[in-house]
Amino acid sequence: MARVSVEYRNHIAHVTLTRGDKMNALDDATVKAILAAGQEVAASDARAVVLSGEGKSFCAGLDMASFAAMAHKDPTEWLMTRSHDDANEMQELALIWRRVPVPVICAIQGVAYGGGLQIALGADIRIAHPDAKLAVMEMKWGIIPDMGGMVLLPKLVRSDVLRLLTYTARPIGAAQAADWGLVTSLSDDPLTEAIALAEDIAGRSPSAIRAAKRLIEVAETKSRAEVLLAESAEQVELIGKPDQMEVVMAQMQGRKPEFK
Repeated sequence: MARVSVEYRNHIAHVTLTRGDKMNALDDATVKAILAAGQEVAASDARAVVLSGEGKSFCAGLDMASFAAMAHKDPTEWLMTRSHDDANEMQELALIWRRVPVPVICAIQGVAYGGGLQIALGADIRIAHPDAKLAVMEMKWGIIPDMGGMVLLPKLVRSDVLRLLTYTARPIGAAQAADWGLVTSLSDDPLTEAIALAEDIAGRSPSAIRAAKRLIEVAETKSRAEVLLAESAEQVELIGKPDQMEVVMAQMQGRKPEFK
């Protein structure tokens, strides 16, 4: 049974977790399907991505069978192997959405717990239903967040909030998540809102959007001098080029730009 679907419409890649009857919980097949979807989208000419989950919840985290299987594996072997650049397979579930070269908008309904939350954190933007619940759930099972959470969370929330969420595994409501920075905005229909935002982004200069995502990554991880140099280098590749000239002409002519 397919775990993830990928559809392309109007320059937008729609990536949907399709294990809705299991709250899109992560088993081995789902893990591999998410990674394959991310790699496919990264290689495509999509201009934006909408990441969502079928059914009542976005993703409830690792499923119980996978937890049971952990007891029979050597954790050193499967956790310490860097199989995807600087990440292992499970960390790449979240980080792959940062590697995708265009903006990723995640729609959250129901729950985003544990690994499900970390996948959502890999998106550029998160839109949640007001009734959604989010949790750094790993401490409930005597483990720590290990799917890129400690790369992503410190950039979104204060240190005390990070510690509270990690130490207690306490679920929080979407409104609190938005106040703390885990969620970008709330919507009664997060998927429709995510698609509308993706359509807005897809209508802008594709080269500038990709450059902006690269630049933001540099801005969040590099030194002042490196950021300033990256600003200039990215701008050199945009000014006067076909996408930028089309934006200017469209503005002057009062029409929507059309990109090749």
